[in-house]
Amino acid sequence: MNKIALITGATAGFGEAIANIFAKNNFDLIITGRRTERLEKLKTSLESEFQVKVLTLSFDVRDQSAVKSNLNSLPKEWKSIDALINNAGLASGLNHIQDGDIEDWDRMIDTNVKGLLYVSKSIIPLMIERKKGHIINIGSTAGKEVYENGNVYCASKHAVDAISKGMRIDLLGTGIKVTQIAPGAAETEFSLVRFHGDEARAKAAYNGYQPMTPNDIAEQVYYVTTLPENLCINDMVITSLAQANSYYINREN
Repeated sequence: MNKIALITGATAGFGEAIANIFAKNNFDLIITGRRTERLEKLKTSLESEFQVKVLTLSFDVRDQSAVKSNLNSLPKEWKSIDALINNAGLASGLNHIQDGDIEDWDRMIDTNVKGLLYVSKSIIPLMIERKKGHIINIGSTAGKEVYENGNVYCASKHAVDAISKGMRIDLLGTGIKVTQIAPGAAETEFSLVRFHGDEARAKAAYNGYQPMTPNDIAEQVYYVTTLPENLCINDMVITSLAQANSYYINREN
């Protein structure tokens, strides 16, 4: 019987890559996201290529009632979740605090912080009941330092860092592992979303150096689940060689 992984934000970027590597390693998957057509396309691809079972759930993690209705009514055969990957997250805007857009702020806090909590609240009791499970929260180097114009995005990822630490403490003795993975710059839809569809500005964010790829992160997400039961990687910060932290990047031009 295959293990089960639940991946939020699975329609692109890290989430899609994570889904592929877990399916490749014989996990059945629950994949969630807002874009139903992409979810169904990914489901078809994974089932065809890897012969695993895939359950798609289309909802926005910001919608508490949608999260509850979907996750609290999982079919019995899908409740034995071995790995929860809280991947759904985004940056929206890059402005000085005095010029920030409140809608951007709400979008980041509601997705990156509250969405993670809503999903975790539904899944943790299932893991406690089984006395095992692994929660992997996708943070960011922006949760380790603050950079100019990063204000609210950095705050939301600092919250992920704190929540991960709090989970690890509160879940001691339950058999549940908690890992935070904090990536640096990776070329995904991240910058396109941050800059509200401005393709030129998004592309410029990766000029002059080699950023990471979604697969780079997916491989590490899977790796942390392969350790012996008595071991847990608590926190993993990953960057390309060109990046020292969330602010310093060596660009060649």
